[in-house]
Amino acid sequence: MVRATRLVILGKQGAGKGTQCVRLSQHYAVPHISTGDMLRAAVRAGTEFGRMAKDFMDRGELVTDEVISGVVSERLAEKDASQLGFILDGFPRTAAQAEALEEMLLPSELDLVIDLAVPTELVLKRIASRRVCRVCGANYSVQSPPKVDWTCDNCGGEVVLREDDTEAAVKRRLDLYESQTAPLIDWYSQREKLVTVSGEGAADEVMHRLIAAVNRAKGIPQWS
Repeated sequence: MVRATRLVILGKQGAGKGTQCVRLSQHYAVPHISTGDMLRAAVRAGTEFGRMAKDFMDRGELVTDEVISGVVSERLAEKDASQLGFILDGFPRTAAQAEALEEMLLPSELDLVIDLAVPTELVLKRIASRRVCRVCGANYSVQSPPKVDWTCDNCGGEVVLREDDTEAAVKRRLDLYESQTAPLIDWYSQREKLVTVSGEGAADEVMHRLIAAVNRAKGIPQWS
């Protein structure tokens, strides 16, 4: 029986984390679970923590650690994640959330936490060229536009430059990410669960680096 794959992927905005999480989920046949997806699914399903999360969201407040950890716990208890494993994207964000995740996985544990590292200058360049569908949120770029006149290939929605993708706004978010994530990276480093993988280069090159890192952690023979 193939052992489940349990990963956490960290990375600043524009590092290519979303793209690589999807590719890794396909490679290892495990669900890609993002914070946003979890919250929306829990709210739609009307779970205990989904109702609590909705109350915070309706008031325009940040969801507390207790509630988001509860939402994650509900999602990881579902059959696909509990049997196959998962790729977590957007959780944990703090050391307290990391401790909660560690407890909810017992007696199992994470295989690896990957910090997908990209220099800030490259992130800013990527985001400046990024375009997003207003309807479904699909990502494009100036270099890789939709097939027809900035109309989404998936849903036909308008593909635009988001207002919050200006350089000043992005720099503020990156500074916040660095300050919030540093303690989390230290927490996982101390437990020898963290590896840093470069997110620079073509998507296929990054994917090969990520798979090599995961396979080393799982004891899977490397490619020849």
